[in-house]
Amino acid sequence: MFTYLSKAGAVLVAIALTSLLTGCFSLGGLRLGGMSEKECLVRAMYFESNRSSADGMFAVGTVVMNRVADKRYPKSVCGVVGQKNQFAPGVLSKQLTERKSIILAAAVADEILRGKRHDGVRRAMFFHTAGLTFPYTNMHYVLVAGGNAFYEKW
Repeated sequence: MFTYLSKAGAVLVAIALTSLLTGCFSLGGLRLGGMSEKECLVRAMYFESNRSSADGMFAVGTVVMNRVADKRYPKSVCGVVGQKNQFAPGVLSKQLTERKSIILAAAVADEILRGKRHDGVRRAMFFHTAGLTFPYTNMHYVLVAGGNAFYEKW
């Protein structure tokens, strides 16, 4: 079903779907002030991956974690995702509305926070919408996934 989800991750998706159907699951009304690392990661993947696939969400999540591990960036997921002009406008404040995508992003976030990474992203810390081109010579592209092109800077 999901290429990058472990059996445990698939079980979490099933539990979340059951909870959703019974009305007990919601990430849609998250508060900006007290978000957990998972909530911030879910939001980044939800808004940046075009909600298209687990593959695209894993790639975005891997970029976030690559930045957390780099001394040039904040040391927390929320710090990285909240950096000005780095992620989609409103990533930490807009309403999450697509329940299927919220559930998928939550399952992928669990995997990312347990240490799983997208192998194709490697050390990339940057991405932009796939199909766009730029005249810069310092961009080494490593992957296209979820509507984005991921790259390393030289």
